[in-house]
Amino acid sequence: MGLILRLLVVAGLAVDAYVHFHLAGDTGSSGGGLTEGTLFWIQGVLAALVAVLVLIRATRLTYGIAFLVAAGALGAVLLYRYVDVGSLGPLPNMYEPVWYAEKVVTTVAEAVSTVAAALGVWLTRTGAGGRRRESSSVTRREASA
Repeated sequence: MGLILRLLVVAGLAVDAYVHFHLAGDTGSSGGGLTEGTLFWIQGVLAALVAVLVLIRATRLTYGIAFLVAAGALGAVLLYRYVDVGSLGPLPNMYEPVWYAEKVVTTVAEAVSTVAAALGVWLTRTGAGGRRRESSSVTRREASA
């Protein structure tokens, strides 16, 4: 199970990185400050680095970082698809109320990576005690015995 989760996280983040790098070249950079292209490059770099990190060493920490990167990207694509929030501080208005192939592919990849990383955090043994996280019902049964 651990290898499958690791591969799902890595594959999802790799697809996310590829699509963001591809789309970053398609977006224009106008004016100063953060642009959509710059944000896409940042997301691509983060996704690629974290994918390599999880590939090299799959721990609760690396799965947690992968979860944050994938869930953040998934949240952003869904937010900017369905809500016109306008510019938020230095962030440009990225509202885009349409689905197209690259957006669908990266959304699915981010969702798969988010779920797999969350499972990785939950199922991976801790470094200190070497014990799996126990549910509260199991702990209560053991305490009453």
